Amino acid sequence: MSWWKPLVAVVALPLSMILLQIVLFEVAAMLEGDQAPPNTLTPLRMLAVNLSMGVTGLLAVPFTAWLAKVPWRSVLSFPRRFDGRRLLRYLGVTLVVIAGGNAALAVLAPESTTWTTFGITSTTVTLLAVVVLTTPLQSLAEELMFRGAIMPAIASWVRPAVPALVIGVLASSPVFALAHFAFDPWQLTYYTFLGLCFATMAVISRGLEASIALHIANNGLTSILNVIFAEGGTLVLDRAAVPGGPHLLIPVPFLLAAVGAVWWYERRQRTDLS
Repeated sequence: MSWWKPLVAVVALPLSMILLQIVLFEVAAMLEGDQAPPNTLTPLRMLAVNLSMGVTGLLAVPFTAWLAKVPWRSVLSFPRRFDGRRLLRYLGVTLVVIAGGNAALAVLAPESTTWTTFGITSTTVTLLAVVVLTTPLQSLAEELMFRGAIMPAIASWVRPAVPALVIGVLASSPVFALAHFAFDPWQLTYYTFLGLCFATMAVISRGLEASIALHIANNGLTSILNVIFAEGGTLVLDRAAVPGGPHLLIPVPFLLAAVGAVWWYERRQRTDLS
C-alpha cells in the first residue's frame, strides 16, 4: 500500500469505533431518561457499546479490502481459508484457560476484582442475555479491526516478510491498549501484552480463528462473572475503581498457555498435512 494508507487505517478505525460508541451510549442514556448514573452499564448501554464496536469491526473488513486492494477473505485468514471448526476448537481450549485465569485471580487477588455478592434479578438476566448475544460480535469486531486490519496495515510499511510481521505485531498492540483507554502503567502494559498474545496467535495460525476464540472467551466469561457478582444490579464503568497493579501478572501464564496451545496445534496440523 501507499505509505499514507496504513496511517488512515490506524487512525480512522479506532477513532470511528470510539466515536460511534460514545454516540450510541449517549442515545441509550437518553432513552433511559438518564435514570442510571453516567458511569454505570445498564443492559441498554451495554447493548449500545457492543453493537457500536460490532458495526465498526464488520465495516473494517470491506474498508481494508478496498484500501489494500485485496480480497476481503484475506483479512480473515491468508493464505488458507477461514475455518469455523478451527474457531470452535480454539474456543473450547480458551474457555478453560480463561476460567483458570479468573479462578486464580479470585483466589490470589480478590480485592482486584469488581465481584461483590452473587445475585440474580431481572437486571442480571437481561445483562446476561446481552452478554451472550452480543459479546461474541464485539470480540470478533475487535479482532477484525486490530489484527485483521491494523496489524497488516502497519506491517505493510516494511517489505521483508519477517521484519514486517514483527513490526506489525509489536506496533499494533499498544494501539489496541490505548483504544481501551488503558493509561495506568500496569493496565497499559497488560493490554499491550494481551494484544501481543492475540497478534502472535494470528501470525502462528495464519488467520484470526484463535485470537477471536481467546477474545470471546476472555470478554464473555469475564463479563458473565462481573454480571452475576454485581449484587443483582448494573455494572460500573470505572477503571480507576480497580487500578492496575501486580495482580495483572496473574493471568499472564494462562495467556501464554493459550498461545502455546495454538503453536502446538498449528505445528501438528502442518505435520499431518506433510
